[in-house]
Amino acid sequence: MTPSFSDFAAQVREFIQTSARPAALKDHERFNELALVLFTLQFGGNESYRKFCEFRGMIPRGVKHWTQIPAVPTTAFKELDLTSLPPENRTLTFHSSGTTAAVRSRHHHSTESLALYEASLLRWSKNHLLPDLDRVTVLSLTPPGNVAPPSSLVHMFETIQRHFGTSESLFAGEATMDGAWTVNTDRLIDYLHRTSGQLGPVLLLGTAFNYVQVLDYFAEAGLRFRLPPRSALLETGGYKGRSKAISKSRLHTLLSEHLAVDPNYIISEYGMSELSSQGYDNVAGRATGERVFQFPPWARAQIVSPESGQPVAHGQTGLIRIFDLANVWSVMAIQTEDLGISRDRGFELLGRTGEVEPRGCSLMTQ
Repeated sequence: MTPSFSDFAAQVREFIQTSARPAALKDHERFNELALVLFTLQFGGNESYRKFCEFRGMIPRGVKHWTQIPAVPTTAFKELDLTSLPPENRTLTFHSSGTTAAVRSRHHHSTESLALYEASLLRWSKNHLLPDLDRVTVLSLTPPGNVAPPSSLVHMFETIQRHFGTSESLFAGEATMDGAWTVNTDRLIDYLHRTSGQLGPVLLLGTAFNYVQVLDYFAEAGLRFRLPPRSALLETGGYKGRSKAISKSRLHTLLSEHLAVDPNYIISEYGMSELSSQGYDNVAGRATGERVFQFPPWARAQIVSPESGQPVAHGQTGLIRIFDLANVWSVMAIQTEDLGISRDRGFELLGRTGEVEPRGCSLMTQ
């Protein structure tokens, strides 16, 4: 018998709590079992998704493997309510970042779905950002959620700070009149002066656009800081034409130089408002040659051909497709507009396809 959404979410939560180790990434049998049940649930409870699948001739009894589950383009979240939640149960809606005139994607959440989102986030981020620490001083370059636009990124940073941050943690961002946010450089500089002399490590969270703003300010003011040993830095998002774009390697080099952070402690994150799980390209402090993004065992990433929609061979380029079990009440299978290269342990992110509308977390900053 097919479980209820709540009962299935409990199964996913148990899977999250028992499988957040690299070896679990190979547990394809359990993932496939859960994915097929979730597809049946979402097909029955999500009218927009059911019509999408029926139009393609894909129904639960004809799908035998998770790779066959129809993936919804991220653009569909702009036009459709891709959710199984009735309006009265929607307590928070994440909107994708975008230009003022753009129609933004919507991902509805309830109290239950947010709890599952946070369980996924905390388990996988702990493994990658704080592998050897329980508490750390967290500095977020965004505003707190109560003054920021409804953003999954802000909620992510706020959740990390709430669960892992010390009492010295701080939000260095502030909301702007047009619904974006900016970094309060005075607050940031004062904070960095104070933390440079402390003994405990710092976790710095921000978008690539934020960091370029900060680095430009540091260069003009001739500022450099030395964060405590084992301090880590998370960067996410791109530039989207809002600032000068520099390569990830160059960005990481500049951050290392200006903050005295070991490059092995600079981690890139891949996520979006349509998902409930995130991918990371390294574990803080681990020296690795090849940086590839990995999603947790309760999610899978495929690199597919834009023409056929079929997975490409390792080393080949295609579009990134994500299957996320933590997306219980929305849609598990998401087709992104991002390009990646398939690698043995994950994927290398190339960026957005050139023909689509700019989007991403960095668009929320000014």
